[in-house]
Amino acid sequence: MNRHLLPRFRDTSGHLYAEHARVDRDASAVVITDADGRINVPAASLCVLFLGPGTSITHAAIGLLAEVDCLVEWVGEGGERFYASGSAERTTGNLLHQVRLWVDPEAHLAVVHRMYAHRFGAPVPAGDRLEVLRGREGLRMRAAYAAAAEQHGVAWSGRSYRRDDWATTDPVNRALSAASVALYAYCQAAILALGFSPALGFVHTGSTRSLVFDIADLYKAELTVPLAFATVAAGTDEIDRQVRRACRTAFDEAHLGSRLVTDMRAMLAMDADAPAVEPGLWDAS
Repeated sequence: MNRHLLPRFRDTSGHLYAEHARVDRDASAVVITDADGRINVPAASLCVLFLGPGTSITHAAIGLLAEVDCLVEWVGEGGERFYASGSAERTTGNLLHQVRLWVDPEAHLAVVHRMYAHRFGAPVPAGDRLEVLRGREGLRMRAAYAAAAEQHGVAWSGRSYRRDDWATTDPVNRALSAASVALYAYCQAAILALGFSPALGFVHTGSTRSLVFDIADLYKAELTVPLAFATVAAGTDEIDRQVRRACRTAFDEAHLGSRLVTDMRAMLAMDADAPAVEPGLWDAS
């Protein structure tokens, strides 16, 4: 059958991915049927069900998943894009903790400093303002682009693209954008499943995905930037598709899911006086 356990944020049987299949209900089980056959999955064992391309789901199945508090997420092939989610009755501990940090100016800035310290690989001076840190980050990313271009022998004239003129965007900028989309999808899936709000960011603000951008930026220089340049250097004619496939492999090999849980806990000071991430949601069982 064309389904598998999505490369997981931490090893647990609670996350299932399906594509080109019909999802229905049989008593207390979710039934997944495709051209190869049918399987029954106890609904109570699921924390998140990812629905990929070509998947349909019945009203009865949604009702069952709501009863057992399973989050449903509609994603692209292999999870490389995020489209929508159906809210489950998550406990509010993590969200309330995030809100407390977000509304407190001092705590908010402390989160910003932890995020930049993670990116820089060194502590951030306590007095550094956000504008200063953004300037340092810009220099770091420009250096990352230049290093990747030199390593892979790809011409590079700077980060530039237009959403309304995608076809004429140069290959490496298209690759970088495609890789970012895949990374954002991965991060948003984790943030929602852990019960945080994607809209309440600390470095980024004003978007429904502000926290997604914050978390994704922790990994771009390490993962998506070199991957994008390597894909272009390979000379493929299907850059967007090849980048998405390469991202799935790279995220899995880098154990990104497990790192997302650990890093979000650290950035949001979850190990101090905050409630733990809900058991079973991307965490080790």
